[in-house]
Amino acid sequence: MSKVLRPSDRAAMAGIIDPDAYAANTYTTGWINMGKFERLMAIIMAGDLGTNATVDAKLQQAKDSGGTGAKDITGKAITQLTQAGSDDNKQAIINLRSEELDVSGGFTHARLSMTVGTATSDAGAVVLGFDARYAPGSDSDLASVDEIVG
Repeated sequence: MSKVLRPSDRAAMAGIIDPDAYAANTYTTGWINMGKFERLMAIIMAGDLGTNATVDAKLQQAKDSGGTGAKDITGKAITQLTQAGSDDNKQAIINLRSEELDVSGGFTHARLSMTVGTATSDAGAVVLGFDARYAPGSDSDLASVDEIVG
């Protein structure tokens, strides 16, 4: 008899920037231990952008959960979303494989950094961890995940 996996068994809610109206500033998820996952998918969501607002997002890496040696991951940044470019209510996705970290440099953790520029804007982001090294993936959900149904 085969076991039927639910999507929540295969993916974990690994990072979040709660949807809100954000002032111009940089917002980040917590550091995600890539020893738990083979892959991450960051989903950036721009809502209504303020006048001339921009949204940038990128993945960063560190040597531990405290952010030691934090640096950007090459090639893991979105093209800037802009209010002038009609990017209101659009999304962008960044994929990451664990081997894309600077493993030889001792980097083991990743996070999403989202910057809102110029004007207060509605935005948010979710980072999903895929292919958990120890199943089910939902065992690695953030503590803020209140319920899994089904």
